[in-house]
Amino acid sequence: MNPNNAHQQTGLALRGIRVLDFTWIHAGPSATRILSDQGAEVIKVESNNALSVIGGPASATARGLGQRHNWNAGKLSISLNMKNPQGIDIARRLVAVSDVVAENFSGRVMPSWGLDYESIRAINPSLIMLSMSGFGRTGPWKDRVSYGQTLQAWSGFTELTGFPDTDPSGPASAYSDAVGGMAGAQAVLLALMHRARTGRGQWLDVSQFESLTSLLETLALDMSANGANAVSSRTGNRLPYGGGAPHGAYRCQGEDRWVAITVFTDEEWRDFVEVIGSPKWAEETRFATSDARQHNADALDVLVESWTGRHTAEDVMNRLQAVGVAAGVVQTGEDLSRDPQLKEQGFFRRVPDHRGEYRTIESAPYKLSRTPGSVTRGAPEFAGDMTYVLRELLGMSDDEVEDCAINGAFD
Repeated sequence: MNPNNAHQQTGLALRGIRVLDFTWIHAGPSATRILSDQGAEVIKVESNNALSVIGGPASATARGLGQRHNWNAGKLSISLNMKNPQGIDIARRLVAVSDVVAENFSGRVMPSWGLDYESIRAINPSLIMLSMSGFGRTGPWKDRVSYGQTLQAWSGFTELTGFPDTDPSGPASAYSDAVGGMAGAQAVLLALMHRARTGRGQWLDVSQFESLTSLLETLALDMSANGANAVSSRTGNRLPYGGGAPHGAYRCQGEDRWVAITVFTDEEWRDFVEVIGSPKWAEETRFATSDARQHNADALDVLVESWTGRHTAEDVMNRLQAVGVAAGVVQTGEDLSRDPQLKEQGFFRRVPDHRGEYRTIESAPYKLSRTPGSVTRGAPEFAGDMTYVLRELLGMSDDEVEDCAINGAFD
């Protein structure tokens, strides 16, 4: 079966699963967005106070079109004042009819509402609770405050990024949020599999700190094996262990245009040399073997860039890829928006928002032939699904809804 015809197949992997989503900013919403793409009904509990931090209540705000619109695509939205007893009561009633509760607050918030795991398990014993925090719910740092850049520094990630003669740089964005979001979604899927077999729910304690630290490749192993001799310094574009050469990003023709090239084997080196015109310097002893090229990598980089600088990044990539040498343009956002591979795969989707206006957002980075899933609509209007949730899902009467509104249960 051709995955490209997946949209013609029926079925969604998480159809019938309901997620009560208290998450905000990036890490939590990106986790529940993954679940929504696969058919879960995600009810996002929002407030004007929280939205003021991430772009305001309207999904048409400048930040809403990016952050809120992308990470909350396909979800439903209700507004609850969680400082109000009736607002908390509605949340508890939603717990009773949900499969998953997701939150990424500090450890003090959910208990203050009476919605910690022990409390909601008493309401719904089979419920799965996803708690995503900076450092997890136990340990000496469980109550510490963190954001993406601080977590990246704490995990050791920032120390490894940059060049040997420069200060640590770190990723330009909150990379830890995206990593934490994927870890959170993975944990929910594992818990759903366990519940399908046993009928039992569980509490998922996801630490963004640990999620990011798990990506540090061989750093921890190197430290445990080599101690003071471990390679823990910044290495720029090169790998610290058997990184090959040339291995880096090289300037190309045009303003701020670059291409990344990686050559590991002698066969790849011969193909690379042929593409660049077999210059005399490529025959020198200092470049004769892989070890020799790594040892003389600085000099080699200068010579490689003397060739790439005369060509466009796209030309360099295409010519090297044609002979099986790994090379890729260092793409900008504009480049990605017109990338032919992403276009063919349908990675960027145009979907209607609550006004019917079409917005471009990301789709899932995987293709399932039988249960493809897909984002089909943008982020919801703030509190745009109150009628469905309160009246249809919870069966509240008009008088009950009116009383809650008068008493400030809706934020």
